[in-house]
Amino acid sequence: MRLERIKITDLLVNRANDRHGELENETAAIAWLFNKRETHMKNLAKDIVDQGRIFESPLVTPEKDIFLVFDGNRRVTCLKLLEKPARAPTVQLQGYFKALRGKWQGSFPNTILCQVEEDRDDIDSILYRRHTGTQNGVGQSNWDDRMKDNFVVRSGKTAGFNLADEIEQRLDAAGLRPKKKIPRSNLNRFLSSEAIRNRIGVSVKNKEFNYTHKPEVVLETLRYIAEEFANKRVVLGDIWDNTAKISYLENLEGAGRLPRDEDILDEKSDKPSRKPKRPPSKPKPKPTKRTTLIPQKEFGILWTGKQQRHHDIWEELQFHLNTEIHPNAVSVLFRVLVELSIDHYVVEHNIVINTNDKLARRVEKVGKALFSHGKIGKKQLDATKKFSHNYQLISADTLNRYVHSASFAPSPKDLEALWDTLADLIVACLKG
Repeated sequence: MRLERIKITDLLVNRANDRHGELENETAAIAWLFNKRETHMKNLAKDIVDQGRIFESPLVTPEKDIFLVFDGNRRVTCLKLLEKPARAPTVQLQGYFKALRGKWQGSFPNTILCQVEEDRDDIDSILYRRHTGTQNGVGQSNWDDRMKDNFVVRSGKTAGFNLADEIEQRLDAAGLRPKKKIPRSNLNRFLSSEAIRNRIGVSVKNKEFNYTHKPEVVLETLRYIAEEFANKRVVLGDIWDNTAKISYLENLEGAGRLPRDEDILDEKSDKPSRKPKRPPSKPKPKPTKRTTLIPQKEFGILWTGKQQRHHDIWEELQFHLNTEIHPNAVSVLFRVLVELSIDHYVVEHNIVINTNDKLARRVEKVGKALFSHGKIGKKQLDATKKFSHNYQLISADTLNRYVHSASFAPSPKDLEALWDTLADLIVACLKG
C-alpha cells in the first residue's frame, strides 16, 4: 500500500463497481449513480464543498496510464463533476454542480490523495471489510443484496466453501495437478458464476460440488485451466470482469477444451460427490402462482456492461412488474427486450442484416444462426419461422400491436404464453 496524490483527470470511475455490476463505460457508471442515488450524490457533493475536502482516500489501482477507482467512486464522481460540471448527466445537475463549484473556498484542487494497491486480491479484501454506515449519503453506502451478489460473482469470495481448493484436491487425486502452484484466488474468481461453472462441466449449489458432465472430461478441462493459471498464461487481468471471462471461455471452446453436449451426465448417473442429502422432513410446498412474466429462477446469463439496459428490463420483468396489475407495461417492455436481445446477438455474431429487415425477419435470421450452433432446438426454430405470420399470438404482429394499438389489450395468460415460447431464444441471444 502507498498513498499518492493523483490528478482527478487520471482517475477512472469504475464501470464494474459492485453497486451496479458491469456497465459499458465511465459515463454510464456516473449516470447510474445519479439515476439511483441522486439525493445521496447531491448531499455528498455539498458536504465536500462545505468541508473543502474529502475525508477518506479513494482506493485505486494502476491501469495503464490511469488509475481505476475501486472504493470512493461516489467521491471521485463528485470531484469530477465539480471540476467539470458539464459532465453531469442532466442539465439540472449541470446547473447544480456549477452553482456548487462557485461556492468552493479558495483554489479547486486538481489532485487528491489516494490509497494505491496493486494487488487486486488485497483490494477485494479491503472492499469486503468496508461499506458500513450511510450517514444519509455523506458516508459510505451499505451494499444491498444485489450489490453483495455482484461482488461474489465478480470476485468469487464467499464464506464456507472454497471451489479452487475442491478442484485442486480432485486434480491431485487424479494425478493431474500442475507442478506449479495454482493461484486459487484467480481460479475462484473465474469460476464465481454458476453459468461459467456449468460450461466447464461442474455445478456448486448449497456448497456442494457436482459434475454436470463426464468427470474424466471435466477433469481434463480443469487440468488445462489450472495449467494456464499456474504458468501465468492467464492472469488476473484476463478474467477480471464478465466480458473478459466470456472471452476466455470462447477461447477455450474454440480450442476444443470444454466438455461437449454428448458429455452431459444423466441426472441419475451423477453420483453425489459428498454424502447424500437427507430426505426432506417436510412435504414440498405447493407451487406458488406465477405473478411476473419471467419466472423467478436462475437462467445462467452472465451479464456484461453492453447489456446494461437488457439487464435492467429483465429485472423489472422478473421481479417488479406483476402481469395482472401491469399488463400494459409488461407487454411493452417485453417487446423492447425481444428486440434488444435479437440485436445484441446480431452485433456480437456479425449476422448479416439488411436495413429493411424488420423485427420478424431479424428473429428468423437469428433463429437459424442459433439452431445451426446447437443453441436452440427444432421447436424453437419453428417458432422463429412463424414469428412473421400476422394474426397469431406468437408473432411480431402481436408484440407491435401491444405497443401501437389502442384496442389490442394484453392478457396475463397470453403474455405468459409468449414468454414460454420465446424464452429459449431470448436467453440464448443474451448468453451470446
